[in-house]
Amino acid sequence: MILHDPRVRRLARRVRVKARRVITAPPPVLGPEATRLVPEPVFVISSIRSGSTLLRVLLNSHPDIRAPHEMHLRTLTLSYSEPYTEKAMGLLELDQRELEHLLWDRVLHRELVRSEKKVIVDKTPGNAELWQRLHEAWPKARFVFLLRHPASVVASQMDSRPDKGIDWTVRHIRRYVERVDAARDALDGITVRYEDLTADPEAECRRLCTYLGVEFTPKMVRYGRKDHGPFQVAMGDWSDKIKSGRIQEPRPLPSPEDVPEPLRAITRKWEYPC
Repeated sequence: MILHDPRVRRLARRVRVKARRVITAPPPVLGPEATRLVPEPVFVISSIRSGSTLLRVLLNSHPDIRAPHEMHLRTLTLSYSEPYTEKAMGLLELDQRELEHLLWDRVLHRELVRSEKKVIVDKTPGNAELWQRLHEAWPKARFVFLLRHPASVVASQMDSRPDKGIDWTVRHIRRYVERVDAARDALDGITVRYEDLTADPEAECRRLCTYLGVEFTPKMVRYGRKDHGPFQVAMGDWSDKIKSGRIQEPRPLPSPEDVPEPLRAITRKWEYPC
């Protein structure tokens, strides 16, 4: 009989071995580029009190760009209520870090779909502490580095929170600007200065549009004609200036002698007078 033919038996064994290999082959490892619904989000990296809310409403005024209020992704975390949940996710090769990335991505995607726009921008100043994680989660993310004279940032913060005192404020701002500087050294992106943005908003918006791959529209500089959501505490700037709907002139640059000593090095590096 054919079944007793040694050649047939050897062939059958090879087929069974091959079948077992196919069945037990591990699933492919999926990196972020394969699993992100929003592969190229845009993140503004800036200190507090650097004009990031102004930048966001200018961008949000573009028909193809959605720039919502601060999204605070770094505080949107995930936890397991049971040990076996963590084990189950581990068998899927999903750790807590990647699960949080998937959650963040889903939030951005939902907002982008809801807006019916093409590009989404998150301008949360806390991103200055999160830039390595953002780059890990979205290897193709784009970054906008928003700079402002560090001493002007201190002055603006003192106007907002005088109760903190000058020494605390300088330390606080120094931590922010140094993190912005580290991100700017490590990542590709576009640098925008608050002073340039307020002096010639059209020119800076044109540069940003080129970087983001959209066509400039004059509607961007007339941000007061659009609804950008509420201006309130913890969601961005809430001052009368931003609520006015008009781009305000910045305060004069500080004189070199008014730059706090702990901020002099970064001020020089950013090519401001010091």
